[in-house]
Amino acid sequence: QEASHRFALPSSGSGAAVKQENFVLSTSGTDQVKGVMTLQGDALCQADVNLKMPRNNQLLHFAFREDKQWKLQQIQDARNHVNQAIYLLMNRDVNYQFKTGLEVLKLMDAVMLQLSRARNRLTTPATLTLPEIASSGLTKMFTPTLPPDILVNFYINLNKLCLTVYQLHVLQPSTTKNFKPAGGSVLHNPGAMFEFGSQRYEVSHVHKVECVVPWLNDALVFFTVSLQLCQQLKDKISVFSSYWNYRPY
Repeated sequence: QEASHRFALPSSGSGAAVKQENFVLSTSGTDQVKGVMTLQGDALCQADVNLKMPRNNQLLHFAFREDKQWKLQQIQDARNHVNQAIYLLMNRDVNYQFKTGLEVLKLMDAVMLQLSRARNRLTTPATLTLPEIASSGLTKMFTPTLPPDILVNFYINLNKLCLTVYQLHVLQPSTTKNFKPAGGSVLHNPGAMFEFGSQRYEVSHVHKVECVVPWLNDALVFFTVSLQLCQQLKDKISVFSSYWNYRPY
């Protein structure tokens, strides 16, 4: 229940809006990229990014269009799995009596599966290829439009909201003899190559900035505690079951 409350979105009839939270994303020791993000539940409703180009120190600024929001699928999925775990536990008459230990073990396994999936969605960001990032709807979220040599990606990693900015340079036809497209990854390194829109690119610079989202941190703690409680109950049931099965009389 505590984990679920951290993801709580108001029901459509309640009229209460989820509060907006502002986060400053930056890295210590460098000011190449700074971002201010506004998170509202599972949606990034505002994003403001400043990028200092290494080549000429030119400052680029781009922000979400006012009519756009970016759904963070990881938060959405984690919330759905938590709610499914609660549904499994509550989907019984209040006076229901469990008949066997096996019945409890099966329920705990089902609940633990949903809790593990919820936790994994936050701890394991999606691996994407560079063409997938380039063709993502995220590239169309900004004003002014992102330049063709800039890619961005947002994701959740554990309790952090992360922003990655990739700077690209176009590979000339004469240099593509060693062209080797990069596979899927959470974070691509400089030197990674890819082809998009009949043009070949190489990643020249990578900037990653992040910040801790406190309520995601809380949720991960509650997932761990919940899984431990489920396992403790399973262990106790197993002890009693073996006692009942092997009574000498």
